[in-house]
Amino acid sequence: MSGFTTLVVGLKTITLVLGGLITYFSFKAYARTGSPALRALAIGFGAVTLGSLLAGVADQVLLANRDQALVVESLLTALGFAVITYSLYVSE
Repeated sequence: MSGFTTLVVGLKTITLVLGGLITYFSFKAYARTGSPALRALAIGFGAVTLGSLLAGVADQVLLANRDQALVVESLLTALGFAVITYSLYVSE
């Protein structure tokens, strides 16, 4: 594994851990309050985290084309941020 690949895997791991924690705590807050905004926030962060996970798996495990992995990650990141943006406007 090259130094660059090791760096990317390390950064993806940090992203997954932090994204997973944010998703978990957002969902816990939703479960406690029933707030639609918190539900949307959890879904949005979950999508962003899932995009990072799937891109890493496609690149490192499935040995897919890196451009394809980047498209999957970018699509889920954009979708996740759209849902997060929506969560800021949802009324209780």
